[in-house]
Amino acid sequence: MASDAHLNELGSFLKARRAELSPRTVGLPDTGGRRVPGLRREEVALLAAISTDYYTRLEQGRIQPSASVLAALAHVLHLSDHQRDHLFELAGRQTARHRRPAAQKAQPQLRRLLDDLTASPGVVIGRRMDILAWNPLAAALLTDFAKVPEDKRNCARILFTDPSMRTLYADWRAVARGCVSHLRMTAAKYPDDPRLTSLVGELSMQDSDFGQWWGSRHVPSRSLGMKRFHHPLVGELVLDWDTFTCGSDPDQELVVWTAEPSTPSYDGLRDLASRAAGQAD
Repeated sequence: MASDAHLNELGSFLKARRAELSPRTVGLPDTGGRRVPGLRREEVALLAAISTDYYTRLEQGRIQPSASVLAALAHVLHLSDHQRDHLFELAGRQTARHRRPAAQKAQPQLRRLLDDLTASPGVVIGRRMDILAWNPLAAALLTDFAKVPEDKRNCARILFTDPSMRTLYADWRAVARGCVSHLRMTAAKYPDDPRLTSLVGELSMQDSDFGQWWGSRHVPSRSLGMKRFHHPLVGELVLDWDTFTCGSDPDQELVVWTAEPSTPSYDGLRDLASRAAGQAD
């Protein structure tokens, strides 16, 4: 248990480090108009996926944070290993070197399945909804993933930050809420994942709906269903989707969209596939 003196030191340390960072350093827009330099308390709190009140009490030395909160703050505040150890010591928590989760790569068997999917769009999704692989028809249906920087190639980020997604999906809000639910389940499984914490904080800052849905905790999640698209090239598509979990890495899923044969959506998907094949030639 940390003493009051140590918790006060912890608060001072957090405040000093917060003052050293600029919004651009942590990926936030710099809108100016700041009376004091550095990040605001509410910005640090959102990026760390905790409440502003909780973070304020931390800086006031009134509470002892959990190890998972400390890990999130160390990531948000860009602490070095030495600074991170100091943070844990001040909080009276056991110091543990943070090991970043290994970067995921699409499993070979999932890539082979993608290669065989010529009439159905498919993507491989990682633990944080990172897009690990896709086939040409998925790029034609959704977006050209190759043009998205690899560190930004994430389903949730694209869904909430790319304006075209709100017109592509006929029921964008339902799709977006399902996405938040998926992230919430992942956060419960990996509470100390700094990249996931950073993603949640970033999207909470950028989109009020995301922040509201993240806080509600009452969004159901499904692994199959139907989605309706308003595609700019082939018009309306009603597609069934399903997910297939990778046996060798349960944190990877293959998501596939299909259309019922002899329907306008089936013909539209075939048209889209022809267009995608023509662009690849």
